[in-house]
Amino acid sequence: MNTWRQRRPGPHRVGRAALVWAVAYAGFGLACVLSGTSLLHIGGDGTGLGPAWAVVAVGMTAALISAAVVRYGMRPALRVPLLSACALTGVMAFSLLMDVITLMAGQGVDSWASTVNKALAAAGAVLLAATARSDRVTAVTAVPTGTAAPKPSAAPRSVQLAAWAGTLAFLPYAAMKTHWASGGTFAGVTGEEMLAVSERNGASGIFLTLESWGLDPTALLALLGVFLLWGLVRPWGQAFPRWTPFLRGRRVPRGLPLAPALLGAATLAPYGVVGIGYLALVTAGAVTMGRGDFPSEGDALLVAWIGITAFAVYGVALAVAARSYWLRTRPAA
Repeated sequence: MNTWRQRRPGPHRVGRAALVWAVAYAGFGLACVLSGTSLLHIGGDGTGLGPAWAVVAVGMTAALISAAVVRYGMRPALRVPLLSACALTGVMAFSLLMDVITLMAGQGVDSWASTVNKALAAAGAVLLAATARSDRVTAVTAVPTGTAAPKPSAAPRSVQLAAWAGTLAFLPYAAMKTHWASGGTFAGVTGEEMLAVSERNGASGIFLTLESWGLDPTALLALLGVFLLWGLVRPWGQAFPRWTPFLRGRRVPRGLPLAPALLGAATLAPYGVVGIGYLALVTAGAVTMGRGDFPSEGDALLVAWIGITAFAVYGVALAVAARSYWLRTRPAA
């Protein structure tokens, strides 16, 4: 007869990993408190040590819960606290993807400490979610049942319509950025002025070179995002078709498209939805918005509407497509 530890090894392994992360995360927050480092920046300015203390509190709470999982196993009573801590770390990882896009575009982030905090929080959200599900995963894998990967299939029509909406929402954004990169003028700003702004913000040589060739890197990233979106809803996203000779017929590891899809949806959807609410208030005159590098607030508002709408619609479409992909690629018993 198998021992209790043999039957349920999963919760202990993932629980230990979550415990190590939680202690490290609390230590990171305490180091920021002691050094006076702010972890939340709005408009380039720090907002005090409140976020750092919140990191310490979340890290210590997660450490206590993870230690209980390691000591007693994944009990049902621990699942709600684990998922609550997971939700909090997910909130703290908010806008991580925007920092990643900024770095990929060759520009600097507002605060490296803030970016590191978001990356640690994202890793913690994954570990805590895995810990909360570890007993279920163990129960499934402990039963010797035959499983088979499902055949590649397309998403339902409603999901594909969402993918079309996410694609079309990026067209005005990509057109605007490409127009600037090719030297055109939009919202009162010329392409040369936008290039100067990018250079002043610390854009890399690669970024500036692509801009000089008429290729905006953020528009290229949008194209890559659309490719990911359609890979989640079409059969070729599960197995590469004939037009990929080096990967022809090979199945795509399930987590390969899901990881960036979930990260993108968790960042872009709330970022865009909250942004639309803010822009609606600005449009109604309830609040004001700085004009930044644009001649007037109206020009800045126009550009903001184009960008934020693209992020919101694409983020929601990505979440819908990721859920469909998850359901369609589950191994069948």
